[in-house]
Amino acid sequence: MAALEPRDTGVADEDLRSPDADADSGGGLEAYAGVCADARVEPEPERDGGTVLGRSYRALTVGIVSVVLLIAFEATAVGTAMPVAARELHGVSLYAFAFSGYFTTSLFGMVFAGQWSDRRGPLGPLGGGIAAFAAGLLLAGSANGMWVFILGRAVQGLGGGLVIVALYVVVGRAYPERLRPAIMAAFAACWVVPSVVGPLAAGAVTEQLGWRWVFLGIPVLVVLPLALALPRIRQRASGPVEGAAVAPFDRRRIRLALGISVGAGLLQYAAQDLRPLSLLPGAAGVALLVPAVLGLLPHGTWRAARGLPSVVLLRGVAAGSFIAAESFVPLMLVTQRGLSPTLAGFSLAAGGATWALGSWVQSRPWAEPYRERLMALGMVLAASAIATAPSVLVHAVPVWTVAVAWGFGCLGMGLVISSSSVLLLQLSAPEEAGTNSAALQISDGLSNVLLLSAGGAAFAALGGGSVAHTAAATATASGGSHPAAFAAVFLPMAAVALFGAWVTTRLRTDPR
Repeated sequence: MAALEPRDTGVADEDLRSPDADADSGGGLEAYAGVCADARVEPEPERDGGTVLGRSYRALTVGIVSVVLLIAFEATAVGTAMPVAARELHGVSLYAFAFSGYFTTSLFGMVFAGQWSDRRGPLGPLGGGIAAFAAGLLLAGSANGMWVFILGRAVQGLGGGLVIVALYVVVGRAYPERLRPAIMAAFAACWVVPSVVGPLAAGAVTEQLGWRWVFLGIPVLVVLPLALALPRIRQRASGPVEGAAVAPFDRRRIRLALGISVGAGLLQYAAQDLRPLSLLPGAAGVALLVPAVLGLLPHGTWRAARGLPSVVLLRGVAAGSFIAAESFVPLMLVTQRGLSPTLAGFSLAAGGATWALGSWVQSRPWAEPYRERLMALGMVLAASAIATAPSVLVHAVPVWTVAVAWGFGCLGMGLVISSSSVLLLQLSAPEEAGTNSAALQISDGLSNVLLLSAGGAAFAALGGGSVAHTAAATATASGGSHPAAFAAVFLPMAAVALFGAWVTTRLRTDPR
């Protein structure tokens, strides 16, 4: 589960920068002040109260939220259709690459979108990203071979990376600071219904119409949201930030983006194949990743420097630890407690609602002075859920324990993920919004693949069976598994999440 988050666009008004300037403010760091729309466009009078669904913002809000909703449905449905697709295309041995192809190209798309948005505005990468996403869906849905299908997934991933960052920049420019938490709560809510209905709908479509329609149906549905949103984006957020120098594309960052994409793919491949020869692609992946990560993330990220670096680090720690653990929950329930795959998947269904609840709580005006404390609480809840999950390895512990624990863990993640985007927006200068948004997404996505790779290697090494997993699909086993193998995944991930609680003390440049 991942929530799309917005971005920043500031001005130099000292009153706006004050944490106490507005009792309804969604932020308050002195390093940033948000404005609505592109700097060239005067804000419209807020006769409707200035809500995200008021007259001034309604078309834009409905449009971009609908785009996120459709992306969420596709993301939750693809895991259901993928096994059938791989079998019919005679590509089960290449199954994992259908996911890693999406992931690696999306990392490049994020960096490129950050550069593009900062220099030309978000309209281009958003339109180009949606076009690439739709083209990838059409290519995958019409594929007659597995490699063509993987190519379609890679094109889709490139588009997804462009869209995520461009949406953040749109929100940062088009909405005033006090409305951004509400938009992020709406983005998080977009994942509630898809997390429950998506797999069931995809299963019904796959059985009645065929797996191809899971991919072919989405492009048509995205036309209406775009028709609503694009005119407002063109009015409020097109072009570069006024007064900011328009620099040429940073070719070094583009090269680093390619390095991080290829390096992540090689590491994921090596983690899925533990033969000695896999050390070679693994080492090559590390050699590409290290300089790329150091060059693309804010200076000081890995030592939790105060402010923006710690916000970016926390995002990776939170998302990576929780998603890596979550990918093993259904497998544990199926192999150790005998649940059906459907029941095992439903054990996580409540998490969509509690995640959205956490995101809604952080969006309330009263929550702003307590944002860091809420984020620390969120990380403690996530760590506790991860540590509690393997308790069902003891058969005397009821299976529903996992569902309850994961509901609380997702509540914590809703508090942390959305709040990290709020803080990023507050700390980013307008001309740096795209670059910093890309850094946040890179931290999120890269930590997923690294911690999933580490967890999968530990699982396999301790007798967990033959496992293939990705950030987009739960693990599946072809052999027996041992309870200790699951403990070797969950307990280290709980420790990583607990480390995230400490990182929350480093988020402000002016500790209170």
